[in-house]
Amino acid sequence: MSDSAPWDERYRTGADGWELGRPTPPLEQFLRAEPRRPLPPGQVLVPGCGRGHEAALLAELGFAALGLDFSAEAITRARQLHGDDRPVLRWLQADLLDAPALEAAGLGPGSVQGVLEHTCFCAIDPAQRPDYLEAVVRLLVPGGWLLGLFWCHGRPGGPPWGSDAAELEQDLTAAGLEPLVWEPAQGSLQERDNEWLGLWRRP
Repeated sequence: MSDSAPWDERYRTGADGWELGRPTPPLEQFLRAEPRRPLPPGQVLVPGCGRGHEAALLAELGFAALGLDFSAEAITRARQLHGDDRPVLRWLQADLLDAPALEAAGLGPGSVQGVLEHTCFCAIDPAQRPDYLEAVVRLLVPGGWLLGLFWCHGRPGGPPWGSDAAELEQDLTAAGLEPLVWEPAQGSLQERDNEWLGLWRRP
């Protein structure tokens, strides 16, 4: 498991600069109004949920949302903002890449209908990205979906680590996911240039 202490400190001191105080606009717009959006019901996992805005949005829309973060401080903030566990919105402190810990919490193979990605993929070491994709595919039921907002900036260093849109498409396909939507995001904030939105399906 990765060391959560630096991330705990960021949440404790308010140094989580990616925090918007609301769901990110491209994902909210897609989930509320896009004809191609996935529809409830179903359990949806939000890895790296942070303060939980996207998970709360999913619950509002009728999904059973599970916000996952390996930072205890992030989960504490999410609970404070959006409420304690209830059937449509739950929180779990664990590492997405720690399969035994997930299984102990009931997240075994094929246990979720969807995964919502926002800021987790760009926060982890790029060397861990194949493990991330393997975990997502393992958790999805056949026919399940991954909806993600990926930051395809080309600046060196991170986090947030950048991606290349064409290479990312190849990686997601190689992981066993089929593209339904892969396009530049609509409604991104000015400082978050080159965001791409993707909806992928596990066959």
